[in-house]
Amino acid sequence: MKEIALTRWIRFSIVALIFLAWVAWMGNWWLSIFIILLFDIYITGYIPLTWWKKSKNKAIRSVMSWVDAIVYAIILVYFVFNFIGQNYQIPSSSLEKTLLTGDYLWVNKLTYGPRVPMTPIHFPLVHNTLPIIGTKSYTEWPSLEYRRLKGFRNVESGDIVVFNFPAGDTVALKIQNPDYYTLVEMQGRESIQNNPEMYGDIVYRPVDRRENYVKRAVALPGDNFKIVNDTIFINGKPQPFPENVQFRYLLQLNASLTEEMCHDMGIALEDVNREIFDEGTIYNLRHTGILPAADDASFYYTIPVSKPILDDMHSRGILRGSAKVNDFNNAPYPYLFPKGTDWTLSNYGGENGITIPQKGMTVELNPTTWALYNRAIRNYENHPSAEIREDGKVYIDGKIADSYTFKMDYYFMMGDNRDNSQDSRFWGFVPEDHIVGTPMFVLISFDKDRSLFNGGIRWNRIFKDANPDK
Repeated sequence: MKEIALTRWIRFSIVALIFLAWVAWMGNWWLSIFIILLFDIYITGYIPLTWWKKSKNKAIRSVMSWVDAIVYAIILVYFVFNFIGQNYQIPSSSLEKTLLTGDYLWVNKLTYGPRVPMTPIHFPLVHNTLPIIGTKSYTEWPSLEYRRLKGFRNVESGDIVVFNFPAGDTVALKIQNPDYYTLVEMQGRESIQNNPEMYGDIVYRPVDRRENYVKRAVALPGDNFKIVNDTIFINGKPQPFPENVQFRYLLQLNASLTEEMCHDMGIALEDVNREIFDEGTIYNLRHTGILPAADDASFYYTIPVSKPILDDMHSRGILRGSAKVNDFNNAPYPYLFPKGTDWTLSNYGGENGITIPQKGMTVELNPTTWALYNRAIRNYENHPSAEIREDGKVYIDGKIADSYTFKMDYYFMMGDNRDNSQDSRFWGFVPEDHIVGTPMFVLISFDKDRSLFNGGIRWNRIFKDANPDK
């Protein structure tokens, strides 16, 4: 022991203090037994983990030095990604123009407190599927119950939040968009299960291996939520729109939109659709004065745009008129949550609104509340046999239940691109055990409509605040 260099004692002391701080944070002092392993690695060396350093074979020493460095890096990445934060790519336009498709974000897990990994044995550099070979990147054994470590605060109204997709528990591997439950609504369960060539295998994913989504938390546990003419009401009070909120407009332009114009104004090419409404609709909009009279030189597009983009079009002199699509084409949407309502994207929740489940909140169970809360009770609160029978009575774990008390908090998430966002209006509440973290800033951003050396990197977005409305 006297021959041990002072530097090794210093390194061990630093690592041991960090490890013990982590054990205290985890709240499980049984983990401190692993400090014996750290002591052996840094001081005693009884376990010959560095046997290769004494090898006479230069090739072995060279290869094993790389293996040693890679193993240490993977262990470090594992702890950083699980307990501090990780990168995340924006895959869709649901939060435009706050966050753009192609943004790579740094997601902070410390703000709300990191979850203890529910599937602790997994490859840390991928989420649920290994590249190339396409197999699972995790093992389902052992699995741990949900537990969240102490964070700085809870989710607040208006936060942009990264979370695991609640409806991503069951996945058809070859067609993952739309989600499995929407596919069942559209095609039927037997059609999907009996056609693996088209839909692929049907697999179950544990909570922390479900796909990551990013939306804005618009309603918190216990809130009463509804939307009236695109305005969100929380507990009866109207909420301000996010700065970059977008809605789908029918635009009447006096010039055809070019790729360069779209790039300059920040319009994604995939969002640009030529006019899809019939001539009768256009005539009625002109006749009522919503759109101005026009000649054959007018061009019509339906595009999700924000107010700054409308102002930009006006300043360029190309905008003749505009009409928010929901104002004249606000038909009930067939796949909104819960099923069977006449709600729309811009008028949601009915006259009385919906109450977001809160831990400890008790609700009466009847056909109306069952439609709203049954997925939370069955899928998220672990009562898979819960059902409502023909007599209108609810059975939970085989027993009649006239009420239910929630075990977790839930949230209602929406995108800022209001008419082009798959969010809680389609698949319901987000349970607290699905919350991953909140994005802090943009690491880098790529425009998929441009080549790498022709504007493909959005330099003005690097290190940009990912939650500017907060």
